[in-house]
Amino acid sequence: MSATIYAKMTLLFFVLTALLMVIGYVVGWYFFGDPITFVGLALVLAAAINFVSYYYSDSLVLRMSRAKIIQESENPALFRAVRNVAQKANIPMPKVGIVDSPQPNAFATGRGPNKAVVCATSSILQTLNPDELEAVIGHEIGHVVHRDVLMSSVAATLAGAISYIGQIAMFSIWFGGGNRNRNGGSPLLILAVILVPLGATFVRLGISRDDEYTADEYGAKLTRNPGGLVSALQKISAKAQTRPIATQPKNAPSPATASLWIVNPFRGSTMVELFSTHPSLAHRVERLRQIGREMNVYVP
Repeated sequence: MSATIYAKMTLLFFVLTALLMVIGYVVGWYFFGDPITFVGLALVLAAAINFVSYYYSDSLVLRMSRAKIIQESENPALFRAVRNVAQKANIPMPKVGIVDSPQPNAFATGRGPNKAVVCATSSILQTLNPDELEAVIGHEIGHVVHRDVLMSSVAATLAGAISYIGQIAMFSIWFGGGNRNRNGGSPLLILAVILVPLGATFVRLGISRDDEYTADEYGAKLTRNPGGLVSALQKISAKAQTRPIATQPKNAPSPATASLWIVNPFRGSTMVELFSTHPSLAHRVERLRQIGREMNVYVP
């Protein structure tokens, strides 16, 4: 793991710990009149979440995204694309997962080249041709090779945990309770509820947009097909605009996974868009066209 990724991850764990300590103090003081005990409990909870998010983030991300690990017989074309690209990148064959969704998209998770999972939605083969699919897989393999996948998986896991804590705090306000005689208690609890999703935003922003550009470049050069990636991004983006995952049934992936996908699948959510880690499609296309010119490959 590079020093940059290590520093980012340390910062994310610190942000989570600090937020939980704030929540623990406020809840302990307002509801029970014992902030110190609850700060201690918050520290224990933070340590547990940090440990689990680092060692088991890939499994948690698969759950959050509603992905299912499949065998080659279940989708030979997708396996073939992943295998071809993995061989070009000289890495072990990743596991392959499927997310049941009418929106074409893809992401990768895991802790690095030796423990990676490449996932795609069930509709991606109906939207992309084989060259475009390989270009998308090349982008995801780029994240694996550069180990961005560990950082993004941990960030998504922490974002999900913080959002869940925010929901619990919100329910505590709706259903009342606590020591009402403590002046300012309720406003402090509301402040805590505001801070929690803000913390989730910081977690998402722990992933650099430059990582997406780097993965685009890696995938384009690895497959020698920047035009295929441009076409794939345009098709996926168009589908995300007209049919975002957020409008799909209740078993849709968690918004906390937004930063993992090659294209943000949660279009239509103002907050997700505002803090999206994805560069704009126009900027990505322009960079890929520049890469094509450097490779002497025509990109329409």
